[in-house]
Amino acid sequence: MKTLKKRNNYRMIQVVTSSFLLAGLMSNVYAGAIADLTGYDINETSLFKNNAITMGGWVNTGITYNATGSADRFNGPVTFGDRHSEVQLNQLNLFLQRAVATEGANWDVGGRFEIMFGTDAYYTQSYGAPRGHWDLNLLNGPNNRFYDLAMPQAYAEIYAPFGNGLNIKVGHFYTPIGYETVPAPDNFFYTHAYTMQFGEPFTHTGVLLNYTVDDNWAVVGGALTGSQTGGWDGSFDQQLGNWGGLLGATWTSNDKNTSFNFTGTFSETSETNSAAWAMYSAVLKHNITDKTHLVLQHDHGFANGAGASGEDAEWYGVNTHLTYDITDTLAAGIRGEWFRDQNGTRVGSPARTFNQFGSAASYYAVTAGVNWKPKKWLSVRPNVRYDWADGTDVANGGQYRPYGNLKQDQFLFSTDFSVTF
Repeated sequence: MKTLKKRNNYRMIQVVTSSFLLAGLMSNVYAGAIADLTGYDINETSLFKNNAITMGGWVNTGITYNATGSADRFNGPVTFGDRHSEVQLNQLNLFLQRAVATEGANWDVGGRFEIMFGTDAYYTQSYGAPRGHWDLNLLNGPNNRFYDLAMPQAYAEIYAPFGNGLNIKVGHFYTPIGYETVPAPDNFFYTHAYTMQFGEPFTHTGVLLNYTVDDNWAVVGGALTGSQTGGWDGSFDQQLGNWGGLLGATWTSNDKNTSFNFTGTFSETSETNSAAWAMYSAVLKHNITDKTHLVLQHDHGFANGAGASGEDAEWYGVNTHLTYDITDTLAAGIRGEWFRDQNGTRVGSPARTFNQFGSAASYYAVTAGVNWKPKKWLSVRPNVRYDWADGTDVANGGQYRPYGNLKQDQFLFSTDFSVTF
């Protein structure tokens, strides 16, 4: 009984810490729309069930109204939901996965492959690779200005029965850094914080190891290929002479109501530039009550020689999420943020049209909204967002005005829905 209890505790901490250490590894169990509406579930067929294979996906689409919208319909430095007065198919995501064991005495092998089509695909590709590359602007052409294909994850996964069990990923996968993540069903809000948009990686390529030490501690570490932005969003076949690293740890309280994660990544800038590139993210999660949930996050990044005049660049910020479960299907939340682009090198990369580099500025944002799930496979997320910036326009002088129609601030009203299948 004591051994069984210990294994169950290990299993519990792996579940609690998965949102930090394995961000991007979506749940294997989808209460999908197809199965619910038709009664047919491909994952219950003998071929899939006997081989522990899961197929699924989701579609996410939204629309935004910008009270000070510009003629080009872009929402300034706000990405993902970056177009106003226009319906966006943000994500049509399909995956095929064989999840590996999380405990036990036997080796296990699996993996995950997924593709994404939509306006969000632009933000999940491997930067540093040439256009037309397998994962960069695959649909390049005059009629595909906003919609693209990406392969955000393609990795093999191994469970090695060493100690409490070692999980090994090899390939291309979402970053475990930070709180918010690319897959739409995993986020409370439709829009994203500046820290996630401009201060953190989206994906990595390389080897990632995850190990649960005991009931309270789990660690992650890996070796990552680089790109032209350090060890971020790398590829299988680019910048292979520039390897970096990732290290992190998560502590979880005995009652599982509080956890703290600290994860960072570091590398040289590129194969031809040995300047250091590094960032870290610290995330505190706490259940104030059974229905009230708090998240505090701090990011800090450095890039030697990355400034417009060759100076060292730095960026940092703080954001917080506070959500309340009104019912089992309805929750309300608010997010506040301050993000400092100290040298004007981060905000605008990547962004489809926003390229106002060089203006050091602080960005502030407050987002409020609800998350309604009338079905397990359907979520609707209306929200309102207010952004403003404080800085000096280095190109034109005067107040920095990065938003629509040269405004210092902007209001966004948006809603989206996600359907898993």
